[in-house]
Amino acid sequence: RIMRPDDANVAGNVHGGTILKMIEEAGAIISTRHCNSQAGEPCVAALARVERTDFLSPVCIGEVANVSAEITYTSRHSVEVQVNVMSENILTGAKKVTNKATLWYVPLSLKNVNKVLEVPPIQYAREEQEDEGKKRYEEQKLDRLETKQRNGDVIFPIINPEPYTVGYSQSSLIHLVGPSDCTLLGFVHGGVTMKLMDEVAGIVAARHCKTNIVTASVDAINFHKKIKKGSVITISGRMTFTSNKSMEIEVFVDADPFVDEPRERYRAVSAFFTYVSLSKEGKPLPVPQLLTETEDEKRRFEEGKGRYLQTKAKRQAQLQQAARQ
Repeated sequence: RIMRPDDANVAGNVHGGTILKMIEEAGAIISTRHCNSQAGEPCVAALARVERTDFLSPVCIGEVANVSAEITYTSRHSVEVQVNVMSENILTGAKKVTNKATLWYVPLSLKNVNKVLEVPPIQYAREEQEDEGKKRYEEQKLDRLETKQRNGDVIFPIINPEPYTVGYSQSSLIHLVGPSDCTLLGFVHGGVTMKLMDEVAGIVAARHCKTNIVTASVDAINFHKKIKKGSVITISGRMTFTSNKSMEIEVFVDADPFVDEPRERYRAVSAFFTYVSLSKEGKPLPVPQLLTETEDEKRRFEEGKGRYLQTKAKRQAQLQQAARQ
């Protein structure tokens, strides 16, 4: 579809959340189709996880975004979907790949939202594909478990924070989940949640550097628990790490269930977003150094630095491999 002004920021760059929402819609369509391709109990595919995705090139107002999806692996209860996003300048015909993402879905019964159904197997073009997919499945399963274990943090407001501190830029958004946010089963679309998370992360980044900012990448997004229609969700974001030209922002979503439910607030989603600061000409700008004050902030900064260096090393290895080929 064509990108319009309400999809973009003031500089004309399309919000990362808009692209993530389109990616999730494509993944939900193809995985739901596949899970209902054989006779059996009807179901809807629910998003469980999004692997790291890089925003390779910005999409601008007036360009057409084309999202394509392919199922690349199925386990007994989950589906792996690979999604590519290509932007097209319809005035010049120029095309470019802007995003590549991997998403995991689970099929939930239309009759019972808590029942996970079995996934029909797919036919692989070569034997190695199934082994490679199984390896990716085991890796994401382990990472999801580790992420869930460290999800106890809460963001509290800071009175009169100093500039460039964590408390200065941290932000929260409260949203009432309505029918338009939900699937047929009455829980929130993963794409809606990711779009709200990107909005909060963008506010944190803009507050910190006071410039135009764009989403550079999103680390794995883990959907720990479903969010039902009528719930009130709080999306919170805080700066965890800054390099010379990038900012890492931790974002998590907490849900307050129905009023008549005994269940208390719970952590539903968590992720790390990376942003870069841009000039009016679209050139990268230096990012102000994050000032850490508490021991927890210093620990999170070092953890973020570790993720940054790991990603940088991986990217350099890929470039070297591509150069040899």
